[in-house]
Parts: sequence; C-alpha cells; structure tokens
Amino acid sequence: MVMRNLVLFMHVSLDGYVASSNGEMKWIHLDDEIFDYVHQRIAQTNTALYGRRTWELMESYWPTAADKPGATKHDKDHAAWYKSAEKYVLSNTMSPIPNATVIGGALVPAINALKQTPGKEILLFGSPGAGHSLMQYNLIDEFWLLVNPVLVGSGIPLFKHAPHRKLELITSHPFKSGVVAMHYR
Repeated sequence: MVMRNLVLFMHVSLDGYVASSNGEMKWIHLDDEIFDYVHQRIAQTNTALYGRRTWELMESYWPTAADKPGATKHDKDHAAWYKSAEKYVLSNTMSPIPNATVIGGALVPAINALKQTPGKEILLFGSPGAGHSLMQYNLIDEFWLLVNPVLVGSGIPLFKHAPHRKLELITSHPFKSGVVAMHYR
C-alpha cells in the first residue's frame, strides 16, 4: 500500500517565523494571484489537518463564507473545498466534534494510521503548534511554504523541534508581490 504524504502548508517570514511574538500575522501578504495559486494547490487534496486553534478559526469562518454578502471568488472557492474536505484536528483537549475527526493522545501511531488510509495527500494548514509536534517526530513528508519578503525579528519559529534533515527543493514560484512559494520534499 502506498502511504499518503503529510504536507505542511504555511506562510513564513524570510527570517523563519510564522507569527510575531504576540501571534500577530498582519505581515502575511495575500492577494488574488496568491489565492488563485493556493486554490489550484489545495484542489489536489481532499484531506485537511489542523491544530485546535487553527481549526476553531477555520470552522468559525469557512462553513458560511461563500454565503456572506460580498463574498470574494476566494471565499467561494475555498468554502466549497472546505465543505467537501475530510477534516482532522490534532488536540488532546477537544471532545469529539461534528464535521471533523479529533486525533489526540498517541500522535505517531494515529498519524501513521491516517497516512495508510486511501486518499490523496494530507494537508496541514497553518497550525504552528501542530507542525512543531509533527516535525518533532519526523511525520511531515513535504513542505509548501509561502515565504513573505519581511523580517519579523522574533516570534513563533516555523522549525521549532525539527530534527536535522536535508530537504530537496521541488519547485518555486515567485509572485508579483515578492512572496515566493517553495515546495520541499
């Protein structure tokens, strides 16, 4: 059986941070060019993995985003994908929830079991704490990073607890804004 890849998909500053010290991410550049690229990228999967905090943010917005007055093309596209995606949440504190499967406790066997289920790749969105936990156990197979041309200086690093490992650059895609999408395996 072919194992599904677990792919981390995240915005990061040029100096390696995913959020400032207070969790702020206003430095992330978003525009229609990036939204279209992201939509094409996530259309290749049907499984989303989130940490608890990111899940709560996503679940509070995406189920109704396309129905709101003035919904953008991105809102409509991502909301449709979000509704159809199989969703998992990493949390040791959440009880079972509708619309997603909670993975708690023994992380390594749970993720390895998920990777062995049929389907396309598993995309971890944002969720720096979940990313740190998964990296600590070398469970992430690929990294899709949207590198923003900004120096944050301090904050939440992307690669906290990551063991030493060499990555291979698969593709890179520069945007007009200066953001560069980098795909590593």
